Amino acid sequence: MKTALLQITSSDDPAENLGMVRGMMAEAAEQGARFVLTPEVTNCVSTSTTRQRAVLQHEEDDITLAGLREQAADLGVWLLIGSLGLKTHESDGRFTNRCFMIGPQGQIVARYDKIHMFDVQVTETETFRESKNYRPGEKAVIAETDFGKVGLTICYDIRFPYLHAALAQAGARILTVPAAFSPVTGAAHWEALLRARAIETGCWVLAPAQTGEHPKTGGKTRYTHGHSMVVDPWGKVLIDAGTDPGIHIFDLDDSSVTEARRRVPSLHHRRSFDGP
Repeated sequence: MKTALLQITSSDDPAENLGMVRGMMAEAAEQGARFVLTPEVTNCVSTSTTRQRAVLQHEEDDITLAGLREQAADLGVWLLIGSLGLKTHESDGRFTNRCFMIGPQGQIVARYDKIHMFDVQVTETETFRESKNYRPGEKAVIAETDFGKVGLTICYDIRFPYLHAALAQAGARILTVPAAFSPVTGAAHWEALLRARAIETGCWVLAPAQTGEHPKTGGKTRYTHGHSMVVDPWGKVLIDAGTDPGIHIFDLDDSSVTEARRRVPSLHHRRSFDGP
């Protein structure tokens, strides 16, 4: 099945980003893609809480979700919206970082809220406290599609093998890892983590990413690593998209999952143990 990763550089203007993604989706579909994936925070990349409060919307009002659902239906494609920053109705006022699987009739098939928050000090000058403005999710999610079960994760989730193992043991044959990875940690860890999750689970790992310097109207400038990747179930990197925005199409072959798991059936060798 022809599948397309979209590597993009989102600004802090959701309307502008929506137009860009719709155009790329149409181009991917023209090239035969039946499944299209976008990165984390497709709708808005911003370091400014003030800007986020001004432009982010609740799910029921969000222009990006509505526009991309419409485009998926018009094109008749499956669409993973890697994530959207959305307002919630919770009393603490924090946002949610939510992934959507959209079906070819534009229907929402699954939602997943990012579980693991990126609260780290990458360097002396680069600190992230995602939990300050975003509420963590609490539930692992598999999307049921007509091409198989897809385990949904987002960005920092990649560092937690137990989540991906649980998804694979529950039937996922594809794992998605949409991201807006830091250039520092990306250069050091991104490929190694993606390959490890593929090898451990015998799943396809599909990781569409944000890239480059993100245009802004306020706040500090944000940079992301890029290098959207496709890793096959044997751990081979089939696509490394580099750092330029673009569309990357490949053939998603379910039989390679069966073959990798036949050769090394580690999912069936898991044992409980005591200690330490």
